[in-house]
Amino acid sequence: MAAPAPSKNTRKALGRLSLPERTFVADALRAETVGGVLLLVAAIAALIWANTLSGSYESVSDFHIGPSALGLDLSIEHWAADGLLAVFFFVAGIELKRELVAGDLRDPKAAVLPVVAALCGMSVPALVYFLVNITGGGSLDGWAVPTATDIAFALAVLAVIGTSLPSSLRAFLLTLAVVDDLFAILIIAIFFTSDINFAALAGAVVGLGVFWLLLRKGVRGWYVYVPLALVIWGLMYNSGIHATIAGVAMGLMLRCTRRDGEEHSPGEHIEHLVRPFSAGLAVPLFALFSAGVAVSGSALTDVFTRPETLGVVLGLVVGKAVGIFGGTWLTARFTRASLSEELAWPDVFAVASLAGIGFTVSLLIGELAFTEDPLLTDEIKAAVLMGSLIAAVLSSVLLKIRNAKYRAMCADEERDDDLDGIPDIYEEDKPEYHLRMAEIYEKKAAEHRRLAEVAGGASDGSSRPA
Repeated sequence: MAAPAPSKNTRKALGRLSLPERTFVADALRAETVGGVLLLVAAIAALIWANTLSGSYESVSDFHIGPSALGLDLSIEHWAADGLLAVFFFVAGIELKRELVAGDLRDPKAAVLPVVAALCGMSVPALVYFLVNITGGGSLDGWAVPTATDIAFALAVLAVIGTSLPSSLRAFLLTLAVVDDLFAILIIAIFFTSDINFAALAGAVVGLGVFWLLLRKGVRGWYVYVPLALVIWGLMYNSGIHATIAGVAMGLMLRCTRRDGEEHSPGEHIEHLVRPFSAGLAVPLFALFSAGVAVSGSALTDVFTRPETLGVVLGLVVGKAVGIFGGTWLTARFTRASLSEELAWPDVFAVASLAGIGFTVSLLIGELAFTEDPLLTDEIKAAVLMGSLIAAVLSSVLLKIRNAKYRAMCADEERDDDLDGIPDIYEEDKPEYHLRMAEIYEKKAAEHRRLAEVAGGASDGSSRPA
C-alpha cells in the first residue's frame, strides 16, 4: 500500500531560509560578532577597573554633567544607561520593523514559532525567579531581570562557535532576540515607570508625530532628525517613562520596505549608518559603566546563596533554555508545524541555552528594579554576569558538539558548481540551472575523453619497436 502524500498544510519549523533572508542573517551575524567582542572587552575592563581602582571608577561613574534646567543633570552612568542605550534600542526598533514587514514575522504562521518561544523564554525565567524567592523569602522586585536575552553577546558566540550550523537556526535566534527585545521594552515601559509627567509625555508624543510626518513627506537630512530625536529623548526622559522607549519608537517608524529604484530602504540605510555607533560605542560604554562590580570570594558565594541573585542565575541558565526549548516543542507538537528534517531537537536546545546570555538589558532592568538598594543592585549585576557566563560556556559546549555534525551539510549548502554566485541548493527547481550544469558536465566529459585519447596514443607510441 502506497504511503499517504504529505499534507500541503504541513509546515517545517526552522526550515531553510530564502536566499535574501539568509543573506540578511549572515550580515547581521558579522556585525553582531564585532559588537559582541567589544562588549566583552568593555565588561572585562569594567571589572578590572572596579576591582583595582574602585575609587576612581565610582567617581567617574557618579560624575554629573548636563543642563539641570532641562532636568538632564545626570551621572555618567545614567547617561550611558538612559542616553547611549537609546541608540541600541533605536537599532532594535529598526530590526523589529524589518522582521515585521520583510522578515519571518510578516507571515503570522511563521511568526508563531519565535513569538511563542520568546514568550516562554521570558515567562519561565520569571517563574523560576519567583519560585526561588518565594521559597527563600527574597524580594520579588527582580522577577524581570532574567527575562532578557543579549542579542550582541548571543549572536557573537553563535557566529564564533556555530560556524557550520544551518542558517535557519541562526535566523531563529536573531528573530527570537528581536521579539525578546520588544517584550523587554514593554516590561520596562509598564513595570518600571514611576510618576508620569503628562506634559513632558505629551511633548514627546507630539515630537514623535512630527518625526513620523517628516518621514512620510520624504524629508531628508540628519540635521533635521538628530536635533528632533534629541528633543524627543529629553522629553521622554522627563516624562518618567524610560528614555530608551523613545529610541525604539523612532526605529519602528522608519520604512523598511524597498520601493522601485531603491537599492536599500530608509530603515536599512539608517541601520547601516547607526549600527557601528551602537555596537562599537554606545553598548560597550554602557557595559563599562554598568558591569563594574566588586568581585570577591564572599561576593561569588552570595550569588549562589542569596535568593534574589540565585533566582537570576537559575532564571538565565535554566529558565531560558527550558522556556525557549519548551515553547518551540509545544508549537511543533500542537500546530501543523514540524521540525525540519535537517535539524534535531538537540540543535534547538543548544540555541535555546545560548539565549541565557542576558547581559545588556538584564543589567539595565537590574538597576531599575533595585534603585533603592545599591548593594543589592551590585549583587544582582554580579548574578547577571555569572549567569550569562555559565550560559555562554554551557551553550558553547553544546554548539561545538552539534557544529561538528553540520560541517559537511554546510559545505553542501554553500556549493555553487555553476559559479553563478547563488548556492545550488536554491536553484535545483530551475530548468536553466540544470541546463548550465549539463553544459558543464558535457565540457568535463569532453575533456576526459580528450585526455583518454592522448593517454591511449602515448601508450601506443611507446609500444612500437625502436
